[in-house]
Amino acid sequence: MRRVKRHSSFKKNYKKRIAGYPKLVAQFEEKTNLFISGVSGYTIYDHPLTGKLVGKRSFSIANDCRVVYEVVDDICIFIDIGSHNQVYR
Repeated sequence: MRRVKRHSSFKKNYKKRIAGYPKLVAQFEEKTNLFISGVSGYTIYDHPLTGKLVGKRSFSIANDCRVVYEVVDDICIFIDIGSHNQVYR
């Protein structure tokens, strides 16, 4: 089981981009539970990032909704959430 923390920027972006959409909230909770339990692969499409986000990873919540995170001392820190264009800018 993975330990997860949410960075302040993640909390702000979650509130602004996700919290107002009940369907996305439900998808976030479902995919986050899978992520925490250690599921990987196509179900959540967890993958390493490149370019200016090298060293970080991402997993999918919905078709165009991603969570960007990094692992520090065995703790997954959620950094950003939003559409492809919002998180990979």
